[in-house]
Amino acid sequence: MWVGMDAVDWAGLQHNYGSAEGIPGLLRRCGGLDPEDAEDASSELLNLLFHQGGWICSAASAALPFIMRLAAAPQVPSRCALLELVAVLASEAGRVEARFLDSGWVPAWEQALPELLGLLDDPEPEIRRAAADVLGGCDSPGEAVLPAVLRCWEAEEDLATRLELVLCLGQAALRAPVGGHGAAALDVLHGLLDAPHAQIRLAAVHALTPNDPGLPARRLDLILEAVRDPTVELWRHTSSLQTGVLGVHYWTAGLFTGPAPTFTLGLLADHHDDEQRIGALAQAGTLLSQWHSPTDALLPRLVARLDDPHTEVRFRAAELLACLGPAATAHADEVAALLSDTAARTRHTRQTVGEAALWALARMNDPRCLPGLIELIAGARSGFASASAHYPATDLHHVTLPALHEVLGHLPDHAEPLLPSICGRLDTATDDRLLNRLCDVLADWGPVAEAAVPQLTGLLEDDRTWMAGATALAGIGSAGNEARELLLSRSRDAGPHAELAAWAYWRVGGEPGPALEALGHSIEERSFFRPALRKLAGLGPHAAPYADRLRALTADTDPWTRVEAAHALWAATGDTETAAPALTTAVTDLAEGAYLPVMLPALDHLAKLGHAARPAAHLLREVPAREQRLRTSGGWRGFVQDEDIRTAVRELLSPGPST
Repeated sequence: MWVGMDAVDWAGLQHNYGSAEGIPGLLRRCGGLDPEDAEDASSELLNLLFHQGGWICSAASAALPFIMRLAAAPQVPSRCALLELVAVLASEAGRVEARFLDSGWVPAWEQALPELLGLLDDPEPEIRRAAADVLGGCDSPGEAVLPAVLRCWEAEEDLATRLELVLCLGQAALRAPVGGHGAAALDVLHGLLDAPHAQIRLAAVHALTPNDPGLPARRLDLILEAVRDPTVELWRHTSSLQTGVLGVHYWTAGLFTGPAPTFTLGLLADHHDDEQRIGALAQAGTLLSQWHSPTDALLPRLVARLDDPHTEVRFRAAELLACLGPAATAHADEVAALLSDTAARTRHTRQTVGEAALWALARMNDPRCLPGLIELIAGARSGFASASAHYPATDLHHVTLPALHEVLGHLPDHAEPLLPSICGRLDTATDDRLLNRLCDVLADWGPVAEAAVPQLTGLLEDDRTWMAGATALAGIGSAGNEARELLLSRSRDAGPHAELAAWAYWRVGGEPGPALEALGHSIEERSFFRPALRKLAGLGPHAAPYADRLRALTADTDPWTRVEAAHALWAATGDTETAAPALTTAVTDLAEGAYLPVMLPALDHLAKLGHAARPAAHLLREVPAREQRLRTSGGWRGFVQDEDIRTAVRELLSPGPST
């Protein structure tokens, strides 16, 4: 087992965290008799040799022969885990550029390949599956792999292993020349489209689609029958997939490109199995998070799930309607019927169906959400998040509830009934984070939050709370005039936070001088730079003394700086000749469907420039009709980003700037 290990200069080799001198000890632990320790060691080995991929390290090449010996030994308890490591390394080796591939990998892999092919005959079906998974994902020529795989396909009786072999045949056939064993593999796969077992038919579709992209659409009935069949659970036992209903739905949806909802509509048809109905909604969320047009077709199916007997199904249906928000307002009555539904999700026990309904009504701007929100503001326990959470765009639809302040932020139209509760909470809040978030909401609401001015003025007198109060008062504006002297006093003795106090003093009706002085210092020092530029724009012509500095910043390397500087320059001087091109450059890629958060303020600023914004309006005239959602976030936030950017584009295209 360990012959040759001591001859390797492990200390001279590298893995993802440095010297590989500890690799021999890990390999020996992988071969130990303690199953738990062996699994831990194999997991650590995976992290060291692969981590997040991107290269094949020298330690991986040196370790591969010993990993293969361990995987071939029946007494080793971590054989499957070790073959998973081989699978990710072999797959990554076929993807990375040559400069990131250790020179020892290719000879090590050529030596390992015969051993791997031999594992197709291992007595344990789990090992045969894992070997087939490796052979499918590696970059060895198909002709080197297919003879053994075809032979094993004929002899294999274990159904889950047969699924793995079908996928392997498809992947290896792609790497084979026309004719020969590649043609034989394709013949087998085409014949399997009519196999007796539904999952074999599904595997064949997956295997053939890379060579025949139109196949899934032609065999949609076959696919839906398979993914909705109880035998779909067989995929849990495969090496490549290891998942049940939800995972197979997601994997199979990848066969269908573009916004067509046909596959998802098929999944949403009635089904007795709870997991099937949950999976169908998960797929609907994935599709809707990417495309606009499926909304009309899917919306009735989502609404129909609001009275499903299973809690998770009702929750997901309501949460999806919350994501769609304004597009789902016609169904507000059905959503409101769930407000009293206290059933909680199994995996998120503090999130109830009623809370998902409340969130959906808030997104629809429906006042029936207000009683529940007033209770939450008062401190009722809930499943709403305790803080903001952001999910990447690759996390297409993360099913969760936002934080309370994020819900409130959507409801400035209902400030009047909500303000008494918020004011009451401001008086009693001991949690600084909650106090800050509520004040942020009031700042975003602006002048409609005037009724909170007395409480906010009171916050200015406390060193712990004054900054939250000043932030809210700055957003509310001149209605907070009674706080002017307190803010001026804070601007003189607040140290590094004097800028906030001076800015709020100006916003509630004070003189511009203190804010100009504080902001000018920030601009020169580049401290809190973007907020300072935004505030400088708010000073309008008073900021004209900084025109030269702002003009220079419109060519800064940072797009956010360019955008905010261009806006501040225009606000201070009316210079559209400099501002308009800088702002237009920031949104150019939007015309091609590429979205970045900086584009939203750029569009808002462009909409103020009148005729000078006509080139940008012309450039973006097709954006409102784009099919794909414009977003950088997953979950509900991606839907809101898409709504906001399209609203901003429509504002730019309105008669004002384009005539």
